Amino acid sequence: MIEVHTPDPIRYVTEDGQPVQTLPDRYTPELLRELHREMLRAREFDRKLITLLRQGRTTFYAQSTGMEATQVGLARSIRPGHDWVWPYYRDHTLGLAMGVPMYELISQCLGTNSDPSRGRQMPHHFASAALKFVSISSSIASQVPPAAGSAMAQKYLGTDEITVCTFGDGATSEGDWHAGMNMAGVAQAPCLFVCENNQWAISTGVRQQTASETIHVKARAYGMPGYYVDGNDIVAVMEVMTHAAGRIRAGDGPALVECLTYRVGSHSNADADAEKHYRTREEVGEWLGRDPIVRVERLLEHLGHPVSSEERADLIARTHREVDQDVLRAEATGQPDWKIMFEDVYADLPSHLRTQAAELRAEQDGGRA
Repeated sequence: MIEVHTPDPIRYVTEDGQPVQTLPDRYTPELLRELHREMLRAREFDRKLITLLRQGRTTFYAQSTGMEATQVGLARSIRPGHDWVWPYYRDHTLGLAMGVPMYELISQCLGTNSDPSRGRQMPHHFASAALKFVSISSSIASQVPPAAGSAMAQKYLGTDEITVCTFGDGATSEGDWHAGMNMAGVAQAPCLFVCENNQWAISTGVRQQTASETIHVKARAYGMPGYYVDGNDIVAVMEVMTHAAGRIRAGDGPALVECLTYRVGSHSNADADAEKHYRTREEVGEWLGRDPIVRVERLLEHLGHPVSSEERADLIARTHREVDQDVLRAEATGQPDWKIMFEDVYADLPSHLRTQAAELRAEQDGGRA
């Protein structure tokens, strides 16, 4: 039985890979290896994208290193392509685990012609219509009220879809977050709110954001259950998320899940050298010892199915090759033409935009002459 409003995070596996409660039968060595591969693939994707950033081939990126169990566990607990997801800007691991092609994600980061959004959105702000993964936005908590609205529509239409809305701990300090939570609570809308509490909103720690002991206790104010889970324990994440999603899908209203995890890297490329400015190396080192990928490896070793160093190295090498190939493929498609500025918005282009397009075309033609 998954309990609500627990004082400590729910967990199934300790940092050294020892189960602290009986693992459900579905966590076979095969499944645990799948989860391990997905998490390691996402982490190596992170590393490669940081390299692209430093090479000047993209201009913005926000790492999710250290948060893989939360995002992969969530992806495994919902119905990708059926449920709607309103993500936040650190959710590329969630997107990859749901099935967003790595090629599409890389294309979006590079802003090439292979980018589904055709270079119109800032890097690392991707979407997937096929997977009902709504476009990422940099505006903190701006996705929360629309997510509540989408869940209210699902209830009105009588579907068995649910809405998933993710955000960081910093978002809970925004008015939009409270408005969206309140709307969903009043309407008893089928919305799963997931706080990926990585403990730092850029340089502002959780203790400087809220006087409440935890984030999940805030669910009480909005008439919904709050769950508190060890976000670096993928078994615990999947068990809590699956339980909460099932409860919501059954018509019992919204829920808030707080996943306690940690942002190991910088907030983004605009926030380098975090350890020099607002947090200590000791703190980061402590959380490196709680690595969610290493925890699964230790669990597999405990179960008698260890991941060999050769197997791990091969997976890393394959991910690096995949990223490198997708980067070359994306760059080969070239940069979007200026003409797309006038496409996809209006069925019939207004006269003032037709005039501007003609003027720009003449300017471009003149420049070539």
